[in-house]
Amino acid sequence: MLTYAIRRLVLSVPTLLFISFVIFMLLQLAPGDPMAQVPLTVPPEVKQKMREALGVGEPALVQYWKWLVQVFWIEPKVFIDWLTRDSWLLGWLPDTHLYNGELRVISWQTRSPVMDIVLQRIPQTLWVVGLSYVVGVLIALPIGIYSAYRQYSVFDQAGTFITMVGFSIPPFFTGPLLIVIFSVYLGWFPSIYDTTHVVRDWASFKVQLMQMIMPVMVLALQTTAQLSRYMRASMLDNLNQDYVRTARAKGLSEAVVVMVHVLRNSMIPVITVIALGVPAIFGGAIITENVFKVNGIGQLLITALFANDLPMVMTLTFIFAVLIVVFNLIADILYGLLDPRIRYD
Repeated sequence: MLTYAIRRLVLSVPTLLFISFVIFMLLQLAPGDPMAQVPLTVPPEVKQKMREALGVGEPALVQYWKWLVQVFWIEPKVFIDWLTRDSWLLGWLPDTHLYNGELRVISWQTRSPVMDIVLQRIPQTLWVVGLSYVVGVLIALPIGIYSAYRQYSVFDQAGTFITMVGFSIPPFFTGPLLIVIFSVYLGWFPSIYDTTHVVRDWASFKVQLMQMIMPVMVLALQTTAQLSRYMRASMLDNLNQDYVRTARAKGLSEAVVVMVHVLRNSMIPVITVIALGVPAIFGGAIITENVFKVNGIGQLLITALFANDLPMVMTLTFIFAVLIVVFNLIADILYGLLDPRIRYD
């Protein structure tokens, strides 16, 4: 398993390089000049330094090489310096001072390092998107298991109807609908997510919880609808297998048969959906973050697209590509842990 994981990690490097090259060349076709909106009061030497950082006016391959150096060499040094300086994880170590003022990936819109902006937005996205995915998985798995065990029951029929509705209705409809019902008419929850809110005590935590409920509900609804259907189908396929009848004939309790033998085998295909759903939920949160004004990665990508901020768009799309490759590897490794018959030799 370790050899397989190392081999996959090595193979992921050329894969990510190819993906980044394709994305970069496609974005080069987009029109726009990053220096067009620079005020006339900016000194020429400052404009020249900005132009060098952005790689404007150079061949596409030179710009791509600069981007690779900035992302894979300069940005890690900045991140390590931050960890040893401000992070609670490695803050006890002496400062490294690896970064010596080299040119970083600069946003055309804000004229500031792209990764600094991304790191500022990630906590907001994790609060909403991460929690919604965890909630969706925790709700979907029990629903799928019980629906399969009680096939065609009232619970199964109701669950099938609700999940089909949740899977069919897009977030740009459910988001405003929840705002109209729970914010406008009932006044229970705020319609706009306050990204400046800081949790200091129990009262501020309640405020944070109240403003998270609606965006988490919208995202968790789709996750629950999708995963519960996969879980139900996988459980139904395994409940009719010979090993289940053999386990029951041996006198094992129904709980052990369903929750140990059937569930373990049923989770193998569902693991793929869960793992690959992580990058997908980040991409799907673009609409939800804009509906509820969550100042996260999704809203940042939309803003960068409208502003023609190519370095920001390039970096964010590459981050999504990295998530897809990493969670594909995680899914394959979990296969071997759940099913001893699977070996990666």
